[in-house]
Formats: sequence, structure tokens, C-alpha cells
Amino acid sequence: CHSFLFSTRRKQKKMEWIHPMPKIELHAHLNGSIRDSTLLELARVLGEKGVIEFADVENVIQKNDRSLDEVFKLFDLIHMITTDHQTVTRITREVVQDFAVENVVYLELRTTPKRNDSIGMSKRSYMEAVIKGLRSISEVDVEFVAATDSEKLHNSCDGVGRKKIYVRLLLSIDRRETTESAMETVKLALEMRNVGVVGIDLSGNPLVGEWSTFLPALQFAKDNDLYITLHSGEVPNPKEIQAMLDFKPHRVGHACFFKDQDWEKLKSFRIPVEICLSSNIITKSISSIDIHHFADLYKAKHPLIICTDDFGVFSTTLSNEYSLAVRSFDLTLVLVLKLDGGLNHYPSPPCLRRHLSLSRARRRSNNKPNAVVLVVLHWRWCSSGQPPKKKLRCGKIESGKGRLSLKEEDAC
Repeated sequence: CHSFLFSTRRKQKKMEWIHPMPKIELHAHLNGSIRDSTLLELARVLGEKGVIEFADVENVIQKNDRSLDEVFKLFDLIHMITTDHQTVTRITREVVQDFAVENVVYLELRTTPKRNDSIGMSKRSYMEAVIKGLRSISEVDVEFVAATDSEKLHNSCDGVGRKKIYVRLLLSIDRRETTESAMETVKLALEMRNVGVVGIDLSGNPLVGEWSTFLPALQFAKDNDLYITLHSGEVPNPKEIQAMLDFKPHRVGHACFFKDQDWEKLKSFRIPVEICLSSNIITKSISSIDIHHFADLYKAKHPLIICTDDFGVFSTTLSNEYSLAVRSFDLTLVLVLKLDGGLNHYPSPPCLRRHLSLSRARRRSNNKPNAVVLVVLHWRWCSSGQPPKKKLRCGKIESGKGRLSLKEEDAC
């Protein structure tokens, strides 16, 4: 099996071991992950141009504990700010840098390709601005390579010197789009596979649009071996939830308003769930962390992974989300986030095969964790559809030192 494991003997208040732990982020929206300082700077420029009243948004940007109304106000501001190529390039660079600081080693960043005819922005030029942002990062090593660079990718995790983060892109279909526009996004994703685009996301206002509008584009994407993740169950919509599950996406996000029959189908199909705790509570999709469906999924050993959603808007980090899970659900000794259904069930050729391996922590005689052994990363582009036979590189974090070393370990 393939799992993402971290271990601690007891629930701790500080849990310093979480931050240095290599982490995987699979549900992160580009525009929702902008630094407050960047938002403040760009909003001030709009204020000087008379586009907005800067005083109306300054306090909202600077707050760490935003209300739901303030969250929506911030999203409105973000949509006004991210309308030119230069800004898109900048925020891409900064978001990836911030995830690298969080010791995220594999990041799937999702964004909706936007069109702005007034400045000559097309969906393609928007995505080219995103790619330019990835290329412009100098503080850490960023890998988002094409299939022809498989050997470079295979040998890149050497554990020496600089931090490294592997980035893949998901193109989002907004629920306001038409069938034709959604298909345009999917075709663009297929054309940009050689620069790290691996899949399609369906997101946006859950009260807008019909499932039948997006199904042709999503089916086309699936038929062409793009990964599919769906925002599902953000609002009560039983008919759509069932239709989405019958589609059998590779993952779903949120799943806050699933009923018993939905959970039964999800579990029978082993569809992994992207869990965004802070987002669900702040948006009031879940009334209390105590009744969050994380607990049931974890108890059922269902594949799931903790994510940030919009770390800028919700004033969180991936480390904070893990800490919240540990504290809220009394997770002691070992927490295993099953990823076997999430990463291993992706279609094969010509897609990215990711094989994760883990080892349990070695323990001292007093039964305290001595080290947490976690996967760093091993993957390669595979055109044959067969899993790689090479050994996996795994990382070991020594308790209290935050130091990462590498070792070879046979594949599962």
C-alpha cells in the first residue's frame, strides 16, 4: 500500500515536528493563496487609480481572523487584482515560494485560465504567465518538467543543498462557463502537458451551473488521461452529488453535504477526499470541527489528504491544518492519511506515476518517537503504463532537529 504517515506519541500543543515534515498539497487555489502583503500592495495601487476605495479593504486584508462576509469581500478584491499577466506571474512565484517554506515537496496548484480581452489576455497567455512565474523562482529548485526530461526528474532528489519542490498544475473549469468554454480549458490542458499540467478541476460558485454543462468536457478530459478532481457537496445538491460520484473522478474536494448514500458510494468506489478543515469551518459548510467528516473517513481508513484550499484567504498554512487535525480529533501515536486510492488510481500512459513508500518510526526504549521516516518523492513520466522498477528515495526527519536526510528503500 501507499500511505502518507506521520507519528507522534501524544497530542502536543506546539507540535514542532509538523513544520519540518515533508508534505504534499493537492488542493490549493492560486488566487486564494496570495500573500496579505502582496494583496495590500496591489490594492493600494488600485486605490490610487480610483478603481476601489483602499480604506474599505485595508482592514480586511490585514485581519487574520476574517468573517465569512470578509472572506467573500476578499475574493471580490482578488478577482479585480489578478487581471494582468505581470500580476499572475508574481503571485505564482510567491505562492510556490511560500509552499516551499512550509516544506511542501509536491504541490498541485489549481487555477482557472482567464480571458481579459481589454489587455489581450487569453486563456493560453494566462497560463503562460503562470509558467513564467514557475520559471522565475530562484530561491528554491522547482521541477515541472516534460515527459522527455524523465531522467532528469528521476535523479533530481539528491538531498543536497537547496530546497526542491515539485509542482504540477490543474486547470480549473469555473461553474459559470459554458460547455464550449469548458472544452477549451480541457484542450488547453492537453496542449500544456509538457509544462506540468496534469489534470482538470471543477470549481466555482456551487449554486451556479448544471452538471450536464460540464460533463462533456470532463469526460473528454478523462478519456484523454487527464486527472479529474471535483468540488463536490459544497452545498446540498443530492442529484448532482450522485452524478459526480457515478462519474468516478480521481478525487473530490470538501464533500461537506454528503448523505449516507453518498458516503456509501464514495467509499465503495474508493474515491479519495481532499480535506480542507479551516475552509469548511470558516465558510460554515461545517458548523463545528467536532462533527467534521474527517473523523468518520479516518476511522473507515478511507483515502484522504489534508489540504489548505486557500491559505491566504483563510489565514492558514498546511502545517496549521495538520495541527488542527491532530488537536481536534485526538490523533495520537500514528496518523495515516491513505493515498493509495488518490495517487495509485490515476490513469497510466502518458501520465505521471507517483509511487509513495513509507516506513514506521523507529522508537527508543521509552517508546518515544526517535525519527519519522517519510517519503520525499519519487516519480517519473511513464509512457509504457508500467510502474517504475527503480528504488524509492525516502526522507528521515530526526526529532527536534528538522533535518532531512535521504536513503534508498525498495518500492512497495
